[in-house]
Amino acid sequence: MTTTITPTRTRARRKAKTIALWAGQAVLAVQFAMGGAVKLAGDPAMVDMFEAIGAGQWFRYLVGALEVAAAIGLLVPRLCRMAALGLVGLMAGAAVTNIAILHTQPWLPLALGTVAALIVWGRRR
Repeated sequence: MTTTITPTRTRARRKAKTIALWAGQAVLAVQFAMGGAVKLAGDPAMVDMFEAIGAGQWFRYLVGALEVAAAIGLLVPRLCRMAALGLVGLMAGAAVTNIAILHTQPWLPLALGTVAALIVWGRRR
């Protein structure tokens, strides 16, 4: 017995996928816009964290700018896939930094990176 997918079912699946991707992009955009803004504003906790990393405060500005740029890119259809791909790399680096340098749990960057990876996959052509 074979099952056929009707055009109506296919449209419904496509619509559900589109809604899920936009929801994920919106959640990531808000998260990274806020996180980047906190880094760029010089929140004392961020200054201390980047001091502990040892890369200098220029790195805090770079990460903050990348996060804000990615947040904007996630909301632009032509840029969302590349923005999400950049966030996958950024979150991979954050997870490694959490483990190796800060000695903290990597779960938040891994979760955010996973959502970004799902967006990259879902927005493929």
